Amino acid sequence: MGTSIVEPRSTAADGSARGESAGFVKALSRFDATALVAGSMIGSAIFITPADILRQVGSPGLLLVVWGLTAVIVVLGALSYGELSAMFPRTGGLYIYLREGLSPLVGFLYGWALFAVIQTGAIAAVGAAFSRFVAVLVPALTPDVFFGTTVHLPSGPIAIGLSRQRLLAIASIALLTWINIRGVRTAAVLQTLLTVIKTSSLALLIVIGLTIGRHPNAVAANFGPGLWPAGGVTLGILPTLGAAMVGSIAAADLWYQIGFAAGEVKHPVRDIPQAMLFGTLIVAALYFFANVAYLSILPAAAIAGAPQDRVGTAALQAVFGSAGLYIMAAAIAISCFGCNNALILSGARVYYAMARDRLFFSSAAVLHPRHRTPNVALVAQATWACVLCLSGTYSQLLDYMVFASLLFYVLTACTLFALRLRHPTLVRPVRAVGYPWLPGVFLLATGALCLDLLIQKPQYTWPGLIIIALGIPMFLFRRARPGLGSRREG
Repeated sequence: MGTSIVEPRSTAADGSARGESAGFVKALSRFDATALVAGSMIGSAIFITPADILRQVGSPGLLLVVWGLTAVIVVLGALSYGELSAMFPRTGGLYIYLREGLSPLVGFLYGWALFAVIQTGAIAAVGAAFSRFVAVLVPALTPDVFFGTTVHLPSGPIAIGLSRQRLLAIASIALLTWINIRGVRTAAVLQTLLTVIKTSSLALLIVIGLTIGRHPNAVAANFGPGLWPAGGVTLGILPTLGAAMVGSIAAADLWYQIGFAAGEVKHPVRDIPQAMLFGTLIVAALYFFANVAYLSILPAAAIAGAPQDRVGTAALQAVFGSAGLYIMAAAIAISCFGCNNALILSGARVYYAMARDRLFFSSAAVLHPRHRTPNVALVAQATWACVLCLSGTYSQLLDYMVFASLLFYVLTACTLFALRLRHPTLVRPVRAVGYPWLPGVFLLATGALCLDLLIQKPQYTWPGLIIIALGIPMFLFRRARPGLGSRREG
């Protein structure tokens, strides 16, 4: 189970590594790649999670601290991952980095967790959010299950079955999967267009909040004496801040997924590190100032008590009345649709890479004969995401996703250090900025968050660990089968 480095030499100018499949269409420019990074990050969470975070931390100042810390973590992550993405510019991203830097088992566990919960759970949850905000515009789209049953779990009852909102979520996932099967160029054009729309919408919300929507009473209450907790800020608040960052990390996660589609980026060695950095910087700034805008429009109590936690719609409704509610709902629905397009495009490439290593269904390693896309992997991903939509468990899986993502943040940072120590002569077209200090801060911060969540929110962390651990017997089974588990390049 030892590490096997397969890239001891410089990659070609186009970033194609030895053995990379020539079948993919290299259609993604640097702008497309940056749009994919931002599109993967911006969904519905920024318009919802500030309510729950504020309830946990109890003051506007600490709300901004949570989003500021999240911004620092994702930007440090982008600076750290840039070196790995340039070293291994091949389809599969983190799966390849972990496979080469740590072990094939760790790489497989990442791919397993991605399919079981991280990617498919995110797709199901974003699809559900899309349908909920469309339901604001079309009230007939109710969440009531009309065909199914209720299962009682320790965490509470879960309604399994069909509802109008779930059917719309499934339809949106199926449509986006079909678009992605039709070709990466089509999916990239759609992604770039939707990302421009939703980043512009979020920027417009910020401008409105800081100008015409700015409410003097809200500003006085939130940025005056009530900015910080009455007892002041002490080190004892750190565990609470860490637990509250579940929401902000979920909102800012998945920025690294452009690496999954490295085989379709025109110049991956150059463009992927820059796309990750610029994409995270743009979204981190938008997220932070969106919270400043919320605090400029609404009192803290109104944010914490927003109906169904829909802070974005509550803010715009406070400025424009009922028209603001519908405008914001439409903007968030578009944002969710664009987010899912990015998630669907990128995730399937990991299963393709795993299948080429004979650690996933072999048919997932075959590209569509005409469109040159991993159509079987796309369909498999969509099928499981739709099952999660019907099960009603996607919200719980999204909670588990955050811890699983953080755990692999830690392991990927360890990969960077392991490769520097064990293979110092490998060609590194891009080097991590501030190594070892900035990557070390990223490693310590994400490790501390994992430890904090294990203590503060065991209901999220232990199920996530169990889901990951279930991949170990799957890996051993695949490796034990005759003719399987021997890695192929690419």
